[in-house]
Amino acid sequence: MGFHTYPIERAAELEDPSRYRFCSREELLGPLALDGTETVVDLGSGTGFYTDDIAPFAGRVYAVDLQEEMHGIYREKGLPENVTPVTADVADLPFEDGECDAAVTTMTYHEFYSEAALAEVRRVVRPGGRVVVVDWSAAGTGEDGPSVDERYDLTSVRDQFNDFGLEVVFSNERPETFVLVASTP
Repeated sequence: MGFHTYPIERAAELEDPSRYRFCSREELLGPLALDGTETVVDLGSGTGFYTDDIAPFAGRVYAVDLQEEMHGIYREKGLPENVTPVTADVADLPFEDGECDAAVTTMTYHEFYSEAALAEVRRVVRPGGRVVVVDWSAAGTGEDGPSVDERYDLTSVRDQFNDFGLEVVFSNERPETFVLVASTP
């Protein structure tokens, strides 16, 4: 596994509603328990498919993607008023310590994970905040999403979070994907 980005020429695929079979908006929103005042950072936001689901329930959403071209596509689609696109590497986020109430990543953890990235997530999410990860599982078949050798298994991700003092409060393996919810110390 290693760092890579989603191909811009395939960005239209990120708007396909069939993606909900791998992560529904309810699965993403439920663990966040937003009351409408929170600041949420969407890591690897791409064209904003899942960011759009979060925006109506948050005070502010930062849509973080390494590729400015993804933000251009998102702007063309139409940004919700409370969404701010941020071009940054997850390992070098331009936020203050504890500035965000929660972080989410949908189908992108395998693209950006590093110790530096996880340390940054811990730094920018306030104590007691939530981190929600939905990603492709190494236990999957690889028929959808990236090849299995580009994925992490749920046990490895739990261990990665525990190594950084992030308390895993829920995790679940499903066909092709896993969900992990953690709390920051």
